Amino acid sequence: MVSGTAYSILLFAIAITLGLYLAKFSFKGITIGSTWILFVGIVMGHFGFVPNAKVLDFMKDFGLILFVYSIGLQVGPGFFSSFKNGGVKLNLLAVGLVLCAALTAFGIHLVSGESLQTMVGVMSGAVTNTPGLGAAQQTLLDSGGSSTDASTLASAYAVAYPVGVLGVLALLIILKSVFKVDLDREAREIESSSSADSVARRMHCAVSNPAIIGKCIKDVIGEEMRNEMVISRIMRGGEEFVPSQDTVLKEGDKVLIVTTQKHVDTIRIIFGEEVPMHLEDWIKGRKSIPQMKRLGITRSDLTGKKLSEILFKCQFTVSVTRVVRSGVELVAAPDLRVQVGDYLQVVGDKEGIEAIAKLVGNKASALDRPNLLPIFLGIALGVVFGCIPFTVPGIPQPIKLGLAGGPLIIAILISCFGPRAHITTYTTLSANMMIREIGISFFLAAVGLGAGKTFVSSLVGGGWWWILYGAVITIVPVLVITLLGRYVFKLNFFQICGLVAGGTTNPPVLAFAQNAYGSKYVSLNYATVYPLSMFMRVLTAQVMILLAMA
Repeated sequence: MVSGTAYSILLFAIAITLGLYLAKFSFKGITIGSTWILFVGIVMGHFGFVPNAKVLDFMKDFGLILFVYSIGLQVGPGFFSSFKNGGVKLNLLAVGLVLCAALTAFGIHLVSGESLQTMVGVMSGAVTNTPGLGAAQQTLLDSGGSSTDASTLASAYAVAYPVGVLGVLALLIILKSVFKVDLDREAREIESSSSADSVARRMHCAVSNPAIIGKCIKDVIGEEMRNEMVISRIMRGGEEFVPSQDTVLKEGDKVLIVTTQKHVDTIRIIFGEEVPMHLEDWIKGRKSIPQMKRLGITRSDLTGKKLSEILFKCQFTVSVTRVVRSGVELVAAPDLRVQVGDYLQVVGDKEGIEAIAKLVGNKASALDRPNLLPIFLGIALGVVFGCIPFTVPGIPQPIKLGLAGGPLIIAILISCFGPRAHITTYTTLSANMMIREIGISFFLAAVGLGAGKTFVSSLVGGGWWWILYGAVITIVPVLVITLLGRYVFKLNFFQICGLVAGGTTNPPVLAFAQNAYGSKYVSLNYATVYPLSMFMRVLTAQVMILLAMA
């Protein structure tokens, strides 16, 4: 029987190629994407096309590491900020969704007599969580389980996966009718409520407060408000200009302020009532037209420096409104530490913008070279961290985060706090997606090829019940949490869609909700709950395996 390295690589390439080809086909806009690789691998494994065992194990583990690490790098910059304001409520509901699924799986185990470790595989498929499957398999093997048991986990996952996708889609369609959702009204409601948290709002105020007349901007705006508003422009005597922190305010000045809805009343008290103006009014009479540009930080020596160190002491008449990192928009607070690859959204005059562009680099070619050091450093730290055992009360064996949890946590931490240690974690979004897709392709192919030998026998030997179990694990938690979110926490329908898609780590549901209901708020709420949900899914799967092995 052929079992060399070249033969093994050939099998992986064929499984991935066929799987990705099938992923191009969809039914009414719905597709399971790269999960087709898993099913192609199962078919190949069933007919005896199995790679070398050592190559199979390596590809599965390495693919899982690449996948979860790239996820951590992308979501890390906005991970902790997602807990602010409404994000706390959404994340608590997402944790409830995870725990409810685990309790449902455990309840089915008690009632049906199905082994708990098999139910972990069913649960991972029912919530479409591939890293959870990987963590469960590794924990099972580390705890003395056999490779056959690990294959059973993969078979249960594969059987329940389609139910996990279709069941959630069907629930959202049904709930839309049950809740009698008016999409236009829901959109208006969430726009008005979300503006209090993150959506920028322009204000046009006339300076009339005697307490601030004759004072410079830095004295008027305290430390707390400095992070919540930006004075973009001032109009004085028909002339419009971009102010600096030392600009003195005069009575009758008209100021253009960018802030959020929750600070509107405070700003009115500080400056004065709003005046009826439009952006077009600022064009009239200006000597030069302020520009808005996005400047890339490409100088490595700026990594770890505060935004105030770069800009405020330089006295440029330019306002920075946002900092974009790995596709995530961050508030341009003075104490925010930047890194290579960050983009500054700036507005100001041409000379000021050119001066800052020279200061930060702004050379796109400098970002073409991949920055591999933090990737492999993070993976190394993640593997070590994942191997450290820690005890949890009530669990007989110490828990290890493993090759799924360890790299995920380290990636989140290093992308969030790396700049403080002058560590550049920049990768382009396309490079991040490339690493992620390669990783998940390797992992799914390895799982499928390894499980194919026992898949049919497991299904015939009672595994068809896994479909029913998967449906219950999919439907019950989602139904409970969505009803709780709608009627108790008064969530908007778009918030519910994002919560369900992110809480079940289910990209096909996200794609369906966005295409069917046409709102950006679905993806925003998905991103809010996805990181914590992913971590909890991985941890819960490990804990349940340890309970099963006790």
